[in-house]
Amino acid sequence: MYELKTKETDNSVIEFIEQVDQPKKREDAYQLLDLFTETTGYQAKMWGPSIIGFGSYHYKYASGHEGDAPLVGFSPRKAKISLYFAPCINKREQLLKEFGKHTTGKACVYINKVADIDIEVLKELIKESVVFLQEMYPNGC
Repeated sequence: MYELKTKETDNSVIEFIEQVDQPKKREDAYQLLDLFTETTGYQAKMWGPSIIGFGSYHYKYASGHEGDAPLVGFSPRKAKISLYFAPCINKREQLLKEFGKHTTGKACVYINKVADIDIEVLKELIKESVVFLQEMYPNGC
């Protein structure tokens, strides 16, 4: 049976951010911490060794695979900052057109620095993702 690697932990979010090598990336991580906390209303929690997540939901696929995940989150990685949103929110593509300098993966949006993006669009992406996942998985965790 497959076991999830990314689970909520009791590790300190602040200690994790303090270990970020690059001072500017550390400063961006603190700014994102404030923005995500303020926008979601959830306290930040570590998920696995490197994802800072907010809120949570329990999912179960038709295949039987199930688990818990943060509603939204971010990770100040070495190369880029990863932002985690629901991949299928209705306004995602339109919002990303207005977002600023970024690249995308399936569920991630990657930025170099917070100064490259529109903070108001970030807040909207966070809100849209939380609403979408709470409606899709109403029983939470």
